Amino acid sequence: MSDLDQLTQSLARNLKRWRGERGFTLDALAARAGVSRGMIIQIEQARTNPSVGTTVKLADALGVSITTLLDYEQGPQVRIVPESQAVRMWSTPAGSRATLLVGTEARGPLELWEWILRPGEAGASDPHPPGTTELLHVTAGELTLVVDGEPHTVPAGASAAFEANVPHVYRNEGADTVEMIMSVSIPPVR
Repeated sequence: MSDLDQLTQSLARNLKRWRGERGFTLDALAARAGVSRGMIIQIEQARTNPSVGTTVKLADALGVSITTLLDYEQGPQVRIVPESQAVRMWSTPAGSRATLLVGTEARGPLELWEWILRPGEAGASDPHPPGTTELLHVTAGELTLVVDGEPHTVPAGASAAFEANVPHVYRNEGADTVEMIMSVSIPPVR
C-alpha cells in the first residue's frame, strides 16, 4: 500500500470514528465544517484525498488535531515521530513546504509544524475556532506574518504568538528561504 493510500484509509477510518464519538450526523459535521455532505461521504469511503484546507476544517469542526485525523496507529504515551513519518501537507515546485511534525489531544489538540517558505511564496490559513493559539519561531530568513490583514515582520531568531481565529498568512517577501517551527493549540469541542 502506498503512503497516499495509507493516508486516505487512515483519514477515512479516523473521520468516521471521531464523527461517531462526537455524535455528529453527516449533515451536522458538514454544517460545522463548511464542507459538503458529499465530500465527507467520499472521504469516509476513502474515495478522495481532500485538500489540506478541507482536512483542517474537518479537524477543527471535530475539535481534534489534523494529526489525529491522519494518524494510522495509536501510539504509547511517549510518541516519537521519525522524520520519515512526518506528514508533508503541501509543497511547491520551488521547494516551499509545510510539514506536520507531531500532535496530541492533551487538553485539546496541540500540533507542532515545520515550515519552509521559498522567496516569494506564502501559505494561507482560514480562521480556526475561537480560542485557538499559534506560536511560531523563525529559525532562518524573515517571515511576514499577516494576521487579520495586518502584516508583522518576524526575523530569524524571533518568535510570535497570536490568536488564530481570524484569517492569517505566512509570507516570504525576502530573498532568503524562511524556516520556522510552529505549534497550534486548539480548544476542545464543548
